[in-house]
Amino acid sequence: MDIEQLRNYCLSKPKATEGFPFDANALVFKVLGKMFAIVPLNKWESGQASLNLKCDPEYAISLRATHDSIVGGWHSNKKHWNTVLIHKGDLPPKFIFKLIDHSYDMVVKGMTKKMRDTLIE
Repeated sequence: MDIEQLRNYCLSKPKATEGFPFDANALVFKVLGKMFAIVPLNKWESGQASLNLKCDPEYAISLRATHDSIVGGWHSNKKHWNTVLIHKGDLPPKFIFKLIDHSYDMVVKGMTKKMRDTLIE
């Protein structure tokens, strides 16, 4: 998986946007202003590709127990965020896309009904 595949997939989600709210290194994908993916560009450039994704707390623990390439979220609340170490190469792109879907869905689930309704307009 390369950065463009990841970027295009994240931006294909309804109402998804990208930006750099923290610094020029942290590419952040949001849905209606709420973060669902954080991509440290310096890690990608150095061959250490990774991304942070929101995750259900119980599912996060399960993922970390079964995949060496999934750890507690770097610089994030480790209860709700995982870091996916893409550079290790042991997670297929389809599975990473599933994790992105889960993150997006977790963020949408936490929104008000009014906000969720704008996603289907």
